[in-house]
Amino acid sequence: MFSLRVAVRYLFSKKTHSAVNVISLISVAGVAVATMAIVCVLSVFNGFTDLAASHLSRLDPDIKVTPADGKVIANGDSLARAITGIDGVAAAIPTIEEQALAVYASRQMPVTIKGVPERYDSINSLPSIIIDGERLYRDSVRSLSFATLSVGAAMNLKAFPGGDRYLGLYVPRRKGRINPASPMTAFRSDSLIVSAVYQVEQAEYDADMVIIPIENARRMLDYTTEASAIEIKLRGDATAATVIPRVKAATGGSYEVKDRMQQQEQSFRMIEIEKWITFFMLAFILIIASFNIISTMSMLILEKAENIRTLHALGASRKMISRIFLIEGWLISIVGGIAGIVAGVALSLAQQWGGFIKLGGNHEAMSIDVYPVRVDPVDLLAVLAIVLIVGILTSAASGKLRPDTSTRTP
Repeated sequence: MFSLRVAVRYLFSKKTHSAVNVISLISVAGVAVATMAIVCVLSVFNGFTDLAASHLSRLDPDIKVTPADGKVIANGDSLARAITGIDGVAAAIPTIEEQALAVYASRQMPVTIKGVPERYDSINSLPSIIIDGERLYRDSVRSLSFATLSVGAAMNLKAFPGGDRYLGLYVPRRKGRINPASPMTAFRSDSLIVSAVYQVEQAEYDADMVIIPIENARRMLDYTTEASAIEIKLRGDATAATVIPRVKAATGGSYEVKDRMQQQEQSFRMIEIEKWITFFMLAFILIIASFNIISTMSMLILEKAENIRTLHALGASRKMISRIFLIEGWLISIVGGIAGIVAGVALSLAQQWGGFIKLGGNHEAMSIDVYPVRVDPVDLLAVLAIVLIVGILTSAASGKLRPDTSTRTP
């Protein structure tokens, strides 16, 4: 294509005036820097998403079954036994979650109690995140039940293993009459010994969770076989994608079946929203940077005035000459965009392998001390698409410039 060949020649040829060369380089550099910033920022968001996902396996089950309507599964125990027989399922246990008031000595706070059976530790990595004490369940000889507290609950209540006090839990009474003269009759309560404190480095689990035996939770809540959820552990050779359809088929349509990512859907959705809002903000900066292309085309038209008249004299139409500069503007965007993508990928990979950019704050209290990054090919395609769109728009604006094709007489 003649217009393309001429545009490529104009792009890489040396200009008569050095100012035109400088302006052209600034246009390419502006697009490249904006594109590089988009690639790097999106890669950082991907890194934080992967970091959040890496923490899910510590307490979240492989698959979680919850009621589609209501708070509890009426036949939680029997449903758990039925799910255990599904191919690919290693274990399925019922659990109960409810809000309660925790009291320890003179301190109190609202907490989330989670009632779990004794084999709860077999479906997650709870023992590996114990930071104080020892994970215990029940002592039938002394008629004691034990509680495992999150680090946030332990710090707020000042309740740690080895203390000589009981942890009191109070929940509103679901059944029976309430005596207005005795407000405490409106609550069911239980007392447990704090045996361990865990920290998973996830706010929703570290803030106010208290894990207790499911028998104690059911007794306080006036439940028998009810469960808030069925938590499932997969066999080593099974995947959530293959087991979830089997669980749905076995349980019917009255339950929600979610994998780990879906269980934390709200958190990951917020990260994704922040990621793409940032993408569009940086894309706007890319559009602003691309305005330099229009001024570059204006300078180039003046620079190539004699060439334009020569082409017109040789038979080139005004439309063909305008197309040359339209393609020229598009090429500037493409060259700058590709250079920016390459630079952004190189910087992201360097950070991924070398970790030369550190996070601020106290590194001893952090699980990581460098910015996590991951380059996603889908993000690169999105960046390339926005560069192409911006290039088309700016080159179209450049194409509106009218080159002077009039022949001057000496």
